[in-house]
Amino acid sequence: MKQTEIELQVKVEKVEPLRSLLEQSGEFKYETQQIDIYFTPAHRDFLAKNPIEEWLRLRDANGNCSLNYKKWHFDADGRGLYADEFETKIENLEAAKKSFAALDIKPVITVEKTRKVWMYEDHEICLDAVKGLGDFVEIEYYGKRDIADHKEITAEMIQFLKKLGCGRLEINHVGYPALLLGRVGPVDIF
Repeated sequence: MKQTEIELQVKVEKVEPLRSLLEQSGEFKYETQQIDIYFTPAHRDFLAKNPIEEWLRLRDANGNCSLNYKKWHFDADGRGLYADEFETKIENLEAAKKSFAALDIKPVITVEKTRKVWMYEDHEICLDAVKGLGDFVEIEYYGKRDIADHKEITAEMIQFLKKLGCGRLEINHVGYPALLLGRVGPVDIF
């Protein structure tokens, strides 16, 4: 799995133009129910920084489980630029939870969502229905351009959604768990 990601997470006013394009021209990959449990170690409280820079997550996606660590890199205004991400499959979610508890790594919040995933050109595009937050679009870049182009790539993602007619876009720079914790951060509206 790649270890650096450029992604855009956005609440869109109108998802139908995007859904229609994906159904006609995208490659549907899968639909899944995801339960993500986010943790913080006692010795290094991830919630102490604002915006939250690190997450440790256990995910159950229809019985396929994984462990993920993500370290976000932000600009001076607290907007996420890109993230270092390390993810691996795990066989036993309950054993992982017990291991975390034994190491004093505590659960912080659970995010539940239905995710529909398509590939479209150089992007993975997810339509997310997030319990307690509503509908979001997440676009992740899978092309070959350098990570240094992150601002340009993100701007292209926004233009893509605007040209499709998705209406008002609210960029989420902090992620679903932070939003559920009330840690809103900067919001860009296009």
